[in-house]
Amino acid sequence: MSPVPPQSPSSSSDQRLPLRVRKKLRTRQALIDTALRLFTEQGFDGTTLDQLCDAVEVSKRTFFRTFTSKEDVAMAPTQDMWAAFLDDLETRDPGGGPVADMLRDALLAAIRAMTDEGWAERVRLSRRLAAETPSMDAHGLHFCDRTTRAALSTLHRRLDLADPADLRPRLALDLLVAAFHCALERWAATPGHPTRDDLADRLREACAAVPGSLTLSAELRAEG
Repeated sequence: MSPVPPQSPSSSSDQRLPLRVRKKLRTRQALIDTALRLFTEQGFDGTTLDQLCDAVEVSKRTFFRTFTSKEDVAMAPTQDMWAAFLDDLETRDPGGGPVADMLRDALLAAIRAMTDEGWAERVRLSRRLAAETPSMDAHGLHFCDRTTRAALSTLHRRLDLADPADLRPRLALDLLVAAFHCALERWAATPGHPTRDDLADRLREACAAVPGSLTLSAELRAEG
């Protein structure tokens, strides 16, 4: 999966980018913000691509140079986070520790990298839309599979994993994704306006619960 720029050109580092790149980033952010607003107001299926492009004053050609579909633009907030996760894995040193900890720390770093103040609200809007839009849900599953495969490839390329058939790296990734989804669900249900840091806290809690979930035992509840 090719990396995408996770933020709009608002930071001092972004201001050092060439003007052409800054304009492209501003257009990308405008498409995301406008898409989430229109999809929320009019419904995902009730908003056409023509309406979105007209609202941002860009051509369809410009749209498709940036996103592959309406689903792609609607899910950009979390997809940007996972792109940052893949970037982090390219340089993170596990230091001989558990791979699961390395993956958790890479995802926490990716959340911290989402510095735009509106990112958390965009994630909430995107998640709400996905819950009621089957095509977004399907897009999310495909994206998750591509990201997991890309991360697994990075692990095998960078780490000294003796057995290429070892299931544990893939399971560690799958458990991280599951923990994130649990964290995201709890975070989104928090009253008020939960922040990026709140999401990171929920992720730490979910990851900490994973080992206990693997050894959880119980008896049937007594009837009556």
